Amino acid sequence: MVTRDHGGNLDAARAEYGGSGWIDLSTGINRRPYPVPALPLDAWTALPTATALGALIEAAAEAFGAAPETVLPLAGAQAAIQLYPRCAAPGDARVLTPTYNEHAASLAAQGWTVSPVEGLRGLAGADLAVVVNPNNPDGRSWTPEALVALSRKVGLLVVDESFADPHPDLSVADQVSERLVVLRSFGKFYGLAGVRLGFLLGAPAMVARLRELAGPWSVSGPALSIGAKALRDTAWQSVTTERLADDAARLDRMAARAGWVLVGGTALFRTYATPDAARAQDHLARRAIWTRRFPYSGTWLRLGLPDGAEWGRVEKALSEWRPV
Repeated sequence: MVTRDHGGNLDAARAEYGGSGWIDLSTGINRRPYPVPALPLDAWTALPTATALGALIEAAAEAFGAAPETVLPLAGAQAAIQLYPRCAAPGDARVLTPTYNEHAASLAAQGWTVSPVEGLRGLAGADLAVVVNPNNPDGRSWTPEALVALSRKVGLLVVDESFADPHPDLSVADQVSERLVVLRSFGKFYGLAGVRLGFLLGAPAMVARLRELAGPWSVSGPALSIGAKALRDTAWQSVTTERLADDAARLDRMAARAGWVLVGGTALFRTYATPDAARAQDHLARRAIWTRRFPYSGTWLRLGLPDGAEWGRVEKALSEWRPV
């Protein structure tokens, strides 16, 4: 059984520590969300239409540099992770690790034999291989050229680009094929995880098969409307990408002053090596700041990026950290 622990478990923090006014930095979700536009009433009252779905697909294709027939919208990147293990007969699956644990869990649930590997070379020869690029939680990344070359050495390469929006140079969404599938998240960069929107990009024949498996109305009317507008808002995307890069550097400086060492990260989260991750998480939790630690590391602690007045609280909490 694969462990399926996640960030975003603020209920657990409240149950253990009590209090209110929590800052949830346990995910990599942008804490300054895209401004939700006014929605037409029929987005709420009618079943999602083919016209609205088509508009979202066109916007996503343009944003990702892909052909519309390669784009399958779904109810979040998690829905894509649940779906892609069904695109081929189960066999040897290898996952570049450590990474988001739902890949291994979803593959195992569909009968795949799942092995963790530590480098790209270890993926070669697999029936199905998974790379998260940039990776969660250590921020490792691989060039598009390396990933396309790897796709020729495996039965199917799945590249999870859930954190790639602020790092477009890493994307292979414009190079999907019968042997290369890309997953994209909407909720993380746009800060609207509750909308539940994501995308799977692949060869048209595969996308058609998976669309049948997903069934009708796999994306809600509000998600179709919000997604189509946000994906075309290049001005907001540019400003947000620049802000997130500045904020990531700001958090790194604060953590360094506390004596924490950067492991890696993306423009949406940072992972640090601390003397003791459990104690560091507890220190911040007692100040109503929730973070993410990992069962496989006693030192790693991941923080999303604060926003607005949250910065002052986080800076104060880190300044109060004392090594044992």
